[in-house]
Amino acid sequence: MLRFKIIPVTLFQQNCTLLWCDETGHAAVVDPGGETTRVLAAIQEAEVEPVKILLTHGHLDHVGGAAELAERLDLPIEGPHRGDEFLLKSLAAQSQLFGVPEVRGVSTGRWLEDGDSVRIGALELRVIHCPGHSPGHVVFFNETARLAQVGDVLFQGSIGRTDLPRGNHQNLVDSIRRCLFPLGDDVWFIPGHGPMSSFGDERRNNPFVRDPLV
Repeated sequence: MLRFKIIPVTLFQQNCTLLWCDETGHAAVVDPGGETTRVLAAIQEAEVEPVKILLTHGHLDHVGGAAELAERLDLPIEGPHRGDEFLLKSLAAQSQLFGVPEVRGVSTGRWLEDGDSVRIGALELRVIHCPGHSPGHVVFFNETARLAQVGDVLFQGSIGRTDLPRGNHQNLVDSIRRCLFPLGDDVWFIPGHGPMSSFGDERRNNPFVRDPLV
């Protein structure tokens, strides 16, 4: 069984998530944006064994603590899609843009493609490439738990911003409608910021991507 704990970190209140397999105790840290001490405390509290770091995309509020956490726990990093390679190489510039202390550069050990799978113990997460917020953004989906980790693609009542480098509004809307909503109304998702919601609620009520009125 998949279990999780959401850990909002940094001034951006970014949802870093600890995902783990109940059967094996193996865990992944998704989008460690910073405040590594808090993330380590959550790992200790859950009494799980982290085996990897997963990145949905390359913006600094999602990857700012990845290098430090990988070093301290000797963990591999997987993701995002290669389309975000330019973002992982520009973290110093991103830090200046957002007026925060410079974060360490991040190197991934595995670029992810649409249709790939990621394993955490006995759990399998399907990788879904969802460009728009950034060109290399990916979503992680567990079919059995009916749970998706969507990063900054979709939020409760809103969608990701597309005014950052290489963002594209139409690509983002298409990603949500064509790649996420068909997974099912019953799928709950963990967004990159803010509260959880379901694809069904957003399909019905989100003003940016809801079904057109007939």
